Amino acid sequence: MTDPKFLLLFLFAAMFMHQQAANGALAPPETRKMIDEANRKGPYLGLVIPNLFEMNPLLQSPHFKPSNITIDFSVINAGITTQILLSTFDVEGVLHYGTAANVNPSLHIGDVTIPQYWAHTALWNWQRYGEGPEDELGLEKNGDYTREIGYLNFSNYTISMSSCSSNWNLLNNVWYQPEEVFPMDGTPEEREHAFWIPVDPLYLQISRKLESLELERCLNSTTCLTETPQVVRVLRGSSASIFSSNVAYQSFLYDTFNVSTLDMESASVALICLQQRTPFIAFRALSGGRSPQPDKASTFLSLASNNSVIAVLEFIKELSVSKHSSN
Repeated sequence: MTDPKFLLLFLFAAMFMHQQAANGALAPPETRKMIDEANRKGPYLGLVIPNLFEMNPLLQSPHFKPSNITIDFSVINAGITTQILLSTFDVEGVLHYGTAANVNPSLHIGDVTIPQYWAHTALWNWQRYGEGPEDELGLEKNGDYTREIGYLNFSNYTISMSSCSSNWNLLNNVWYQPEEVFPMDGTPEEREHAFWIPVDPLYLQISRKLESLELERCLNSTTCLTETPQVVRVLRGSSASIFSSNVAYQSFLYDTFNVSTLDMESASVALICLQQRTPFIAFRALSGGRSPQPDKASTFLSLASNNSVIAVLEFIKELSVSKHSSN
């Protein structure tokens, strides 16, 4: 068994659209030829990366030799990028890495988290003012929406009032909703629902070997984190097209859903991989949020990014060892 090959595909939104709509093709002939040539050398591990800032430590690592690059940013771009990756190339698994906000008070800046489950926490049914938890949501009867996952009551976060009815805030309640998915091996046009998307069980098992991995703690001889960063496997992570620095909302996510991380991409990558039945795992280094040193987030952002790269490269090495031992 040869070592894993890595497909890093440099994608921006317009790249596959430019001058290709005329004949309806995904790519012009010269691009298609390069794709076919690449696929003859596959299968690959696909790396989906949030942005250039978090890509650079990977490219600078002596342990990594790139073929191409895949970049995304935000929930929509992450989903589109991952779908193009899987639809175009021979990919046997997807690895995703980057930084994330910390919503778990027991974790620290620089820690690398490996969630077992991911959820998109910005698909809501926003309830009409005056209605409450016992009232049916619009289109709930049709199976389009549900009250089974949980809700956020805005009046619970009102301050400077001696008493407040649960329905007194005009914003009322938002109810969290699962995504509609159509797995490639499912019944055509028959939807399924998914809120918590699991990572690949084999990948998760292999990630145990990273828990003793040594990560960076210092930027230089005088600027160091108080706590030594660790690789930590956690139960859940979440994603949304929201950059949240709001501690009250971060606390709500942790208390309600036992979520440890909040980013803008991972759940989208997980959802596409679920639909395409492709193994997936994500590594997210913490860079702020509810960390005990939130004021250090900007200072140590590059360190957190480096730590996520250290973790994903070690995982790739362990995955290669696992494949060799099974053959």
